[in-house]
Amino acid sequence: MLSGFLKAAAQETIYPAPAQKETIVLTNATIHIGNGQVMEGNVVITNGKITEVGNTTATGKIIDCKGKHVYPGLIITSCQLGLVEVPSVRATIDGTELGEINPSIRSIVAYNTESKVTNTLRPNGILLANIIPNGGLISGSSSVVQLDAWNWEDAAYKMDNGIHFNMPSLLARPQRGRGGFGGGQPPQADPIKRSLEQIELVKAFFREAKGYLTEANHESTNLKFEATRGLFSKKQKLFIHCNIVKEMLLAVDFVKEFGFEVVIVGGVDSWQIADILKQNNMAVILQQLHSLPAMVDDDIDQPFKTPTLLQKAGVLFSINDDDENSRNRNLAFNAGTAVAYGLSKEDALSAITLNAAKILGIDDKTGSIEKGKDANIVVSDGDLLDMKTNIISYAFIQGRQIDLNNKQKQLFEKYKYKYGIK
Repeated sequence: MLSGFLKAAAQETIYPAPAQKETIVLTNATIHIGNGQVMEGNVVITNGKITEVGNTTATGKIIDCKGKHVYPGLIITSCQLGLVEVPSVRATIDGTELGEINPSIRSIVAYNTESKVTNTLRPNGILLANIIPNGGLISGSSSVVQLDAWNWEDAAYKMDNGIHFNMPSLLARPQRGRGGFGGGQPPQADPIKRSLEQIELVKAFFREAKGYLTEANHESTNLKFEATRGLFSKKQKLFIHCNIVKEMLLAVDFVKEFGFEVVIVGGVDSWQIADILKQNNMAVILQQLHSLPAMVDDDIDQPFKTPTLLQKAGVLFSINDDDENSRNRNLAFNAGTAVAYGLSKEDALSAITLNAAKILGIDDKTGSIEKGKDANIVVSDGDLLDMKTNIISYAFIQGRQIDLNNKQKQLFEKYKYKYGIK
């Protein structure tokens, strides 16, 4: 009987949930709004939207959440989910394009809803993700997807929300060779000089694009210039991937010269110039808290303390999980680490929900449990940020109750059965 169930519930048959048909009421819950507030009460979901929150009553499908915690669905702010399946297998990598300047490349059309990684994220409370292209200097546009879809058209939550610039490193590193540092090898061209030249190349491209877009008529359409139109109109953001202070100060130049809305992706040393980032209205996506600091003279636990310092400075930031091993699954626990180093639990939750939504331009639809927003909700038996108590009982994407099964769960049940473990 059990073996037949396991066969019928293979990962390939974990399919998207149908549209919500009846009102769902989550009762007696501890509700974490996502904006810092916590309340006791009910959450009412109708036609995929949150219609009531708090001390309210409604009829429909009742789910008793007594003793449980209700949270907004978590959001990955930068990842290659659905673009890269197995990083070591070239045939499964579809996130990189040839060439250095590719603003017209769109990650959304390459997004694979059949990725086996997706089903490992949803049981950890992750319901939305911003998928980004990679490679070159300007790698293309990212899009936000919801993680319960048949195809990329169904998955698209907000398309082409920003263009990504991979800033060349300005961190000088010693050349290693057979003879140690230098190793008797012929000297290479100055890498810092080359990086500055590449950054100037990107600025020159945007200057040309600005000139092109100010013309009323064109003899021919330039797809690369056209792709930047949203940056100049501020319908899109420029995501600049960089980490050290020198690189981030150069990122500030893009705000001052072009008026772009800029988001720093990485920002390991962003705490050092938090006041400058605040003055220029620049947000930060902290890619990986569980890592070593960028500079040798930084505190060893500096990555853990950075969220608190940005919070105190008033910088809008989100926490991400960019580890190649966890593949984004530890998003909530990265936020939990920040709590251990000074950030409040509700501020840490905001860093992976509402703050993330603000950075991605979707806070009008999601990121918090508020009336009128999409019902992207997870119900946990305990504290979502705690690895021991993060046990997701229910999850809803736009009101649809989604399947939380995956290959790992199936194998767990399979071998419990084999060894007679109950």
